[in-house]
Amino acid sequence: MAAENPLPRAHARSQRRARKRRWPRVVLWTVATLLALLLIAAGVSLFWLRAVALAALPQLDGDVHVAGPGSQGSAAPALSAPVIVRRDAHGVPHIDAATQDDLFLAQGYVTAQDRLWQMDMFRRNAEGALAEVLGGALLVHDETQRVLQIARVAQRVYGHLSAQDRTFFDDYARGVNLYMAQRADALPPEFRLLRYSPKPWTGADSIAVGLMMVQTLDTRAATKLGRGVVEARLGHDPKLIADLYPVGSWRDHPPTGVETDLSAPQPQPPPSNHDENGDEDEDPPSKTQLAPFSGERQSIRTLLALLGLPTCPGCAAGSNEWVIAGSHTASGKPLLANDMHLGFSVPGPWYMADLRAPGFHAAGVTLPGFPYVIAGHNEHVAWGITALMADVQDLYYEQLDGKGNYEGIDGHWHPLAVDHEVIHVRDGNDVVLDVESTAHGPLVNPILAATGRDAARPLALKWNLYDPALNTLPVYAMDTASNWTEFSAALAQWPWPAQSVVYADDQGHIAYHAAGAVPLRPNGMTDAPIGDNTHEWLGYIPFDSMPSAFDPPSGFLATANARVTTDQSPYPLTDEWIDPYRIERIYKSLDGRNGLAPKDMLAVQTDIYSELDRECGERFAYAIDHTPGPEGNGDARMRQAADLMRSWDGRLALDSPAASVETQARAALWRMILAPRLGNALGDYHWGESTFAEEEIVMHLKPEWLPPGYKDWDALLTAAVRAGLEDGHAPANLAVWTYGSWHTLDIEHPLARFFPFLTPMLGTGPQPFSGDSITVKQIGSDVIPSQRFTMDWSNVDASTENIVLGESGNPLSPYFKDQWNDWYSGTTFALPFTPGAVAAQTRHTLRLLP
Repeated sequence: MAAENPLPRAHARSQRRARKRRWPRVVLWTVATLLALLLIAAGVSLFWLRAVALAALPQLDGDVHVAGPGSQGSAAPALSAPVIVRRDAHGVPHIDAATQDDLFLAQGYVTAQDRLWQMDMFRRNAEGALAEVLGGALLVHDETQRVLQIARVAQRVYGHLSAQDRTFFDDYARGVNLYMAQRADALPPEFRLLRYSPKPWTGADSIAVGLMMVQTLDTRAATKLGRGVVEARLGHDPKLIADLYPVGSWRDHPPTGVETDLSAPQPQPPPSNHDENGDEDEDPPSKTQLAPFSGERQSIRTLLALLGLPTCPGCAAGSNEWVIAGSHTASGKPLLANDMHLGFSVPGPWYMADLRAPGFHAAGVTLPGFPYVIAGHNEHVAWGITALMADVQDLYYEQLDGKGNYEGIDGHWHPLAVDHEVIHVRDGNDVVLDVESTAHGPLVNPILAATGRDAARPLALKWNLYDPALNTLPVYAMDTASNWTEFSAALAQWPWPAQSVVYADDQGHIAYHAAGAVPLRPNGMTDAPIGDNTHEWLGYIPFDSMPSAFDPPSGFLATANARVTTDQSPYPLTDEWIDPYRIERIYKSLDGRNGLAPKDMLAVQTDIYSELDRECGERFAYAIDHTPGPEGNGDARMRQAADLMRSWDGRLALDSPAASVETQARAALWRMILAPRLGNALGDYHWGESTFAEEEIVMHLKPEWLPPGYKDWDALLTAAVRAGLEDGHAPANLAVWTYGSWHTLDIEHPLARFFPFLTPMLGTGPQPFSGDSITVKQIGSDVIPSQRFTMDWSNVDASTENIVLGESGNPLSPYFKDQWNDWYSGTTFALPFTPGAVAAQTRHTLRLLP
C-alpha cells in the first residue's frame, strides 16, 4: 500500500490554526464596529437633539405679530396694542402692556416661550394624563389623580370664577395657544423626543396646575393612615403614642409678635393627642377604628411618593418667612424674606416675572401655567408664604350594601356617585376607571390597593377641596392690594392651600395672618381613619379667629411650618406641625437685633447650623467616653468619632467629618429605637415632628424606649455611632469622611429615567450639599429651597429674588442654568422693578404686535 501524503493533513492543521487566530480578530472587529455604530448613532442623536433645541429657542428681540381671536372669541385682534417684553441679565421678562387683558395674554405667551413642556407636564401630572405620553409606568399615578378628582375640581372652580378672573385666565390660555400655534414646527425638544404635540390650553388647565400645589401642601391623609397602623402596633398605649406624635414643642415660636426672652427656659406645651387648647384629650382610638389590611403592605412612604409628597424623614414641603419692622433695620424701612421649600426638578417649579399694566404692577415668582404673581411684591405691599400645615383632610370608613349604595350619617342608604374615567395609555389599551364617591368624598381604596394597602372596608377621603362652595382664587386681589386692609380682605377669601402669610408695606407696616378654609371639628381632631358619625365638620374657622398679628411690639414675625397657635388660640388647626428647629434658629438669629440689612436675610436663609445636631454630637461623645471596652472608648476609631463630635461647631458644612459621624449616628439611632416597638410597621411611621420626638426620647432617657439587649442609654448611643459608621461606609480615618463626600443631590430632568444619555446635558449631576432637613437651609432627598426672596422697602430695585436653575427649560438657552451658581453658593441678585431700573438692566426687547 502506498504511503499517505502528510501534506494535506499539515495544511488542514494550518488552516485550523489560522481560523483560530482569526476568531479573536473577527470578534474584536465586530465589537469595534458595533461600538462605532453606537457612537455614530449617539452622535447623530445628539446632533439632532441640538438642532431641535436650537430651533425651539424663543425669539427675544424684534417684533412678533400675535394673530388670533380677541377676548372671549371676539373678532377683534388678540392684542389691543403692542406689548413690550424686556428681558434682564437673567432672562426675567418684564412685561409692559396697555391693558390687563393684553398683560395676561402676554404672560401666557412669554411663559410658554420658556416653559411650555413643563407646563404640559404640570397639567398632565395634576389631571392624571401622564400615561398618555409616557406609557404604562405612569398608569398608577394617573389612576391616583383621577380618584382624587383634581381635573373635575378644576373644572368646577373654573365654572365658578368671577367674570374678571375667568377673563384673565382665558387671556392667559389664549397667549399660550397663540404661542403653540406660531411655533408648531419648533416645539421644545421634549415634544419631539416623545413624538406628541400639546393640546390647546384652557383656563381649567391653569387651575389644575394650581391645584397641583394644593395637593402638595395640604395632603395629610397618608400620615393618618400610617398613624392608625402604628397606634395599633403600640396597643393604643396613649403614652407611647404621645411620645411618637408630639403636638408642638417647647422650642416653638408662634408669630404673636410678643417680645420674648430667648435665653429663658421654655415650658413644654401640655401633652395632647388631639387638642392644642388644654382641653381633655379624647380617648385613644379604639382597635375597631382601624380595619386590618390584607396582602403585602408596603411602607406608607410608597403612598407618599405616589401622592407626590416628600418621603425623607423630617422633610416637609414648607418654607421659611419672616418680616422685620423698620425699627430694627439699618434703613428704617421694613425687610421681608421668604424661601419656599419644595421638590426639585429641571426646570424648577417657579418662573420669575414682572407684570405691568394700568392698575396692575407686581413682580416675583409665578407658577408656570397659572396667571398672576404668586409671591413677591407690587408698588405698595410685599408678601411671603409658607405652608400652614393645617389639617383639611379626614378619612372615613363607609358602609356599602353591595348594590351601589352607602349608608349616610342619617342612617339611610344613598346611591354612590360614580364618575367614569378613561385613561389613555401610550402603546397600550385605554383603561376605564369608575370613581365612586359618598357624601364625604371619593373612595380611595384603588389608591391603597396600588400600594399594597387594600383596606378591608371602603374608605372615603373628605377634603375641603371637594367643597362646592369653595371656588375663590384671590391671587389677583393680593397682587393689586395697596394696604393691609385690602390685602387681608383678599386673604379672607383664600380657600386652599392653607398658608401662613407675612406682609410688609411701603408705609412701614408689618403683619402676619394664617389663611385657608380650615374645618371646624366640634368633637376634636382625629389622626387616624374615622369609624363613627361623631366627627363630622361644621363649617370652617372664621378668618378673624385664625392666628394673626399686625405691627407687633417685637417688630418681628416669622414662621417655618412649626406651631403657630398658642394656648390662647380659640381653635386647633392641626395635630401635625413640622419640627421646630428652623423657626427656633430664625428667632435666635434675628429677633431683637437692630441695624439689619438685606445681607443678613440671605445669611439666615443659607444658615446651616443645627443646635440639635451639635447637642446630639456631644451626647454621642459622652456615651462613647462612658462605654468601656472595644465597643466604646477602648476602640481607637470610636475615640476619634467622639473627639470629632465633642469639638464640632454644629454646622452641617461640606468639609465637616463630625457632621458625617453625627447625622449617620442619629439616623441609625432612630431606627434602633423604633424597630423593636414597631416591627414591620416601622415604615408606617411618618410625622412632621419626628425629629423632636427622637430628641425628647433620647434626651430624657425614657426607659420604655430603650431596646432590649442594651444595659443603658450610653450603650445604645455608642452602638448607634458604630452602626452609623457602617451604614455610611465610613473610611478607617474618620477625619477624611467629609459631609460633602456623600451628602449629595442630583437635580434631574423628568425624562432622565427614559433617556439616560440626556442626563449630563439636562441636569446638575450629583452635587455635594450642606445643611440637612432641620437647618434653616432645609436640604433633604426630596426637598430644597426653591427660591430666595428679600424685599427691601428702602430700595425696591435692590430687592432680590432668585430661583434654583434659570428661567428657561431649553438646555441651549443662556438662561437654562445661569442662576444655579448664585443659588448653590448662597449669593443672589436684584430683580429690577421701576421703569428706570428695568431699562438699565434690559438685555433683550421683544414687541408683541396686534
